Amino acid sequence: MKLIHLSDLHLGKRVNEFSMIEDQKYILNQILGIIDEEAPDGVLLAGDIYDRPVPSAEAVQLLDSFLTRLAKRKIPVYAISGNHDSAERIAFGSHIMSSSGICMSPVYDGKTEKYCLMDSYGEVWIHLLPFIRPAVVRHALQGEEGAEEIRSYQEAVQAAVEHMDIDTEKRNVLVAHQFAVGAMSCDSEEIAVGGIDQIEVSVFQDFDYVALGHIHSPQNVGSNQIRYCGTPLKYSFSEAGQQKSVTVAELFEKGDLEVREIPLKPFRDMRKLKGTYMEITSLANYQDTNTEDYMQITLTDEEDIVDGMQKLRAIYPNLMRLEYDNRRTRENQEISGTETVEKKSELEYFQEFFELQNNQPMNEEQRKFSEDLIRKIQEVSI
Repeated sequence: MKLIHLSDLHLGKRVNEFSMIEDQKYILNQILGIIDEEAPDGVLLAGDIYDRPVPSAEAVQLLDSFLTRLAKRKIPVYAISGNHDSAERIAFGSHIMSSSGICMSPVYDGKTEKYCLMDSYGEVWIHLLPFIRPAVVRHALQGEEGAEEIRSYQEAVQAAVEHMDIDTEKRNVLVAHQFAVGAMSCDSEEIAVGGIDQIEVSVFQDFDYVALGHIHSPQNVGSNQIRYCGTPLKYSFSEAGQQKSVTVAELFEKGDLEVREIPLKPFRDMRKLKGTYMEITSLANYQDTNTEDYMQITLTDEEDIVDGMQKLRAIYPNLMRLEYDNRRTRENQEISGTETVEKKSELEYFQEFFELQNNQPMNEEQRKFSEDLIRKIQEVSI
């Protein structure tokens, strides 16, 4: 059973006010070429299909074109909503589209959809779990024992998995969109302060392959059974050194899994350059490169270049960001004092603020109230 694993298309995304639609059209065409070569049994689309809950008309048209071309190839698609998507909009028309092999996850209501594929080794069940928050699961399981106690993302995903119909004697694939503990993130993702949205991969132990979305860097988490395929394009300069790819997961008899990557080549790459203005604008420096790439340039001149952005765009028209690294900027970046900057949760920051305001620490009741309030805010905003 060969499956193509995609996620985080973020159709309609803008990076530093540059529209990525043209780049997304190009990369989806390239992905379709890979699908034609690989001839998979299905395509897994693990959330964040759009970049916004209310996508642009261009983004909707692009997804429509992509799914239509897959349907014409008779390749089934199994797609879920991510945290950037509107679950209701992704679910729209799902019953009608499923007859064409385009299976979109419904809004989570305590149950999840599953679909069966067959190969020479027997059944493979594809389970669809859209992005869920604790409040959504509490509401969906209202009236069941323990439902009101679901407060964390770990508890929410655990409860959702426990309510799935999983035959562990068969091969099972999960398509999900959550943040697994141990995954390496980058700047283009929305990660909750304090890591409250993280879950342990142990909740996925009954699945033979877990096709995850949400993290933009391609990587396995713990083993090749649990994998983020990453974005097909770079969406921040923290990803400049990455090789984007398509993940191919092949399931043979139960317990036998092979995962590989097929590299993608973007229409425009995302690159960083650093040097003096004279070095950056030297013909020898750029004549053998694609000057149409999206660029972040760091100038090391001690004096700022007048109209530097405008001048550099004469050579690099898609210059997104211009920075300086010199004595002035380094002095501005210095932190006075010897205190170590610590990574703290929102609750820890709020406890410190409370103590400064009231000259006494929170009591247990106040701490519990604050913790619940912060969690509710996070559930709405993530």
